[in-house]
Amino acid sequence: MQTESITREHDIWEYTPDMDIIETSVLDQVLESKQAYNPDDYTDADIKSVLNKTILSPNDLGALLSPAATPYLETLAQRALQETKKHFGNTRYLFTPLYIANHCDNSCIYCGFNKENDIITRAKLDLDAVERELISISKSGLQEILMLTGESPEYSPIEYIGEAVKLAKKHFNIVGLEIYPANVADYTYLRDCGADFVTVFQETYNPEIYERFHIGGKKRIFPYRFAAQERALKGGMRGVAFASLLGLDHHRKDAYATALHAYLLQRKYPHAEISFSVPRIRPIKGSLDGDFYEVSERDLLQIICAFRIFMPFAGITISSRENKIFRDNVLKIAATKVSAGVDTGIGAHSGESVGDEQFEIDDNRSVSQMKDYLKSAGLEPVMSDYIDAR
Repeated sequence: MQTESITREHDIWEYTPDMDIIETSVLDQVLESKQAYNPDDYTDADIKSVLNKTILSPNDLGALLSPAATPYLETLAQRALQETKKHFGNTRYLFTPLYIANHCDNSCIYCGFNKENDIITRAKLDLDAVERELISISKSGLQEILMLTGESPEYSPIEYIGEAVKLAKKHFNIVGLEIYPANVADYTYLRDCGADFVTVFQETYNPEIYERFHIGGKKRIFPYRFAAQERALKGGMRGVAFASLLGLDHHRKDAYATALHAYLLQRKYPHAEISFSVPRIRPIKGSLDGDFYEVSERDLLQIICAFRIFMPFAGITISSRENKIFRDNVLKIAATKVSAGVDTGIGAHSGESVGDEQFEIDDNRSVSQMKDYLKSAGLEPVMSDYIDAR
């Protein structure tokens, strides 16, 4: 995948005419705070002080993400476990992702769906095939599904996604979406079709690095992507999820910005259900073109524990990108939602894949295997605890 010859489209700050612009100060607050955040500023005394607090400030979050907190990782884990038990008990929620299309209009040089990646097989399921996938997955007993597409309004228009959501709502109690950022009216339409929450990865909160890795396509427009969760809430979604792709920028700084973004929207929209994902870069079919930061499992555990202590009510999802041992351990400590029965290919659940996956997974346990593990660990697997009154 040769990226040097690709023309860089769009100024990353310049909206296109079809994009909603909402009045918000959250972007400036996050970027200014991230710019001022220096993980090396914190001391041993700062960490001890933070761990004695009940309610944390954004500065306290910065302390927990700092190198000074690394020697306290066991203490952080114990505190995170206390918060998890207090707010979630022993319950852990199960779901699976369903990829219904992998066409993409963007040139993101770390992603398998990159439109410049001519190695992968592209596919889009018709609605009959979508329902076959849904029926196949529903036989596992799952009640929550996350529906994903590549970021291509041409191949996966909002109307197509909406019809897929309607089908999903016939078979699942909770339907989440991980699609391209959309306008407020689009989110309202998808909510009316049955969608419950929206996940958007900002990828990195460093505009310079964002510009370098996002070469072409509308994803290149940084503020439109940043405001996606707020537009989703304005459109009536009951929940939104946040994430950086850890490894694009310094993981401590991106984790800080991710949590601050969620914190500020929680304060602005107190009714919103907030959750986090914590993905690290994974191998893709094609090539990973770029310089990436190393993010160890200890680093990832520190981030997860800091998120739990800072926002104790937030959900935290641990995906199948991570290996079995790590996932099992963080489920005991701070993660509250886990994927199972995962296949990121297109059409894989009801037959043979017709399109290639976005990235490689590292834990391929089935739903029944994941349930068995949770029970053996003294945890309660939950398929759904939500009654949809619509």
